[in-house]
Amino acid sequence: MSHASQNVLAQILSYMANADNELREQAAIKKKREETKMTLYDELVARGLIAQVTDEALIKDLINNGKATFYIGFDPTADSLHVGHFMALCLMKRLQMAGNKPIALIGGGTAMIGDPSGRTDMRKMLTPEQIQHNVDCFKKQMARFIDFSDDKALLVNNADWLLNLNYVELLREVGACFSVNNMLRAECYKQRMEKGLSFLEFNYMIMQSYDFYMLYQKYGCNLQFGGDDQWSNMLGGTELIRRKLDKDASAMTITLLLNSEGKKMGKTASGAVWLDPDKTSPYDFYQYWRNVDDADVLKCIRMLTFLPLEEIDKMDSWEGAQLNKAKEILAYELTKLVHGEEEAKKAEATAKAIFTGGDAANMPTAKLEADSFTDDEIDAINLVFGAGLATTKSEARRTIQQGGVSVDGEKVADIAAKFPKSMFEGDGVVVKKYTLSYSPLYSPCHPSCYSADN
Repeated sequence: MSHASQNVLAQILSYMANADNELREQAAIKKKREETKMTLYDELVARGLIAQVTDEALIKDLINNGKATFYIGFDPTADSLHVGHFMALCLMKRLQMAGNKPIALIGGGTAMIGDPSGRTDMRKMLTPEQIQHNVDCFKKQMARFIDFSDDKALLVNNADWLLNLNYVELLREVGACFSVNNMLRAECYKQRMEKGLSFLEFNYMIMQSYDFYMLYQKYGCNLQFGGDDQWSNMLGGTELIRRKLDKDASAMTITLLLNSEGKKMGKTASGAVWLDPDKTSPYDFYQYWRNVDDADVLKCIRMLTFLPLEEIDKMDSWEGAQLNKAKEILAYELTKLVHGEEEAKKAEATAKAIFTGGDAANMPTAKLEADSFTDDEIDAINLVFGAGLATTKSEARRTIQQGGVSVDGEKVADIAAKFPKSMFEGDGVVVKKYTLSYSPLYSPCHPSCYSADN
């Protein structure tokens, strides 16, 4: 057998194994739900996923009985999905496993305008070529969560209808259904009024509402999901359907993934945590979740993993070293979801090898910029912060003071400790962060082996 044939056979066997695991996982979840008499809606509530709903009784009936054709929109503003999309993808997977039909709406049209929600400034304008490239990247990543075979799910691009709209016709058909006064009361617009809201962005709510209107007519889409910051836009869609078609459509918002400080999760010192392995490696992805705060780990397990709630509930009493175990579970489960079981096992093994003094050649590496050094030295606080082991310099200071950092195996006891640039030449140094109980967190989201960039 040729080498190429062997590779194809290996890919087929891997796909079959993953498909088999998926079927077993779905069956186990269904059986557990039947045993506990818990409906899908009850489970979503128990996991803390539901923020707001238009008609709870109607939505319960739809999703519990597999009658929902629902959509979630994804604007292709980058060439990869990121952790901010993760909850939405997991929700789509949960609902599809219960017999509902997902529609993944790619915002090829709305991306040309830009969503003002959660923004203090205007988004960068993208070219049609950039948007199409991003759309193609999204399709590949979504397939890890959603089964698009045999019409079980749809992937739709709103550019198909938005880009062909006649402006005057749109104003006549849709414009009269929207109150400017009500639109200006929407939170996504209010926060932009002081700095200036462009007319371009002002149209975003109308475009998103029109999406729901079109999906209802073309595909029988009766439910829209979105982040809690999308509530006003989603209500615009339900109202447009009611006024134009005299039909009821529903909307439900998902709880935003925030840490214990109220900040959106999925950011590191170097930027977003991406689902594309070329932008955020499976190891770094694993390490991001391995290093979440103690206060956030159980919430993340409950909201993002598919572990049974009974197992998660038992973890509520965990503390100290047990929370480190919970973080390992979280990191492994989410890495498996995004990158597959093989990559999850490799990331887990690499992390443990680093902790036990494994081969540094297998560690991810990063370069410290020249301006990180003053007089050819870097102090402990800036090293920890620059390495991504702390999100703020204050946190870096506390971690050092509490004995939670080592450099090349030596604990750093002094926040004023300085390290010469020469240390980072050649193979660099290994920096590790530990919990207060001194159970290692292994390396940060960034690599553990650092070198200076000349």
